[in-house]
Amino acid sequence: MKTTNISEFKNHFNRFISIVENGKEMEVLRKDIPIARIIPVTRKRKNNTILGCGKGSVKYNVDLTQPFIPLNDWNMLSSDGNKS
Repeated sequence: MKTTNISEFKNHFNRFISIVENGKEMEVLRKDIPIARIIPVTRKRKNNTILGCGKGSVKYNVDLTQPFIPLNDWNMLSSDGNKS
């Protein structure tokens, strides 16, 4: 972490802010006593997902309009296991 005294920080503000923008932390001192710490703000990355980019990349081997479980096995899904 870079440290600087307050007068140097005021005189070279733009240079120190550039350092922080590049991901480094700064500590500002007054009479060799730390008074402030300047940290970079984390930016959210833009979502570059393109909707429909995987179109045609999935192949279904079953009919999605039919039940996945055979109709006579639905009873096993009830809490008591009895036929309704």
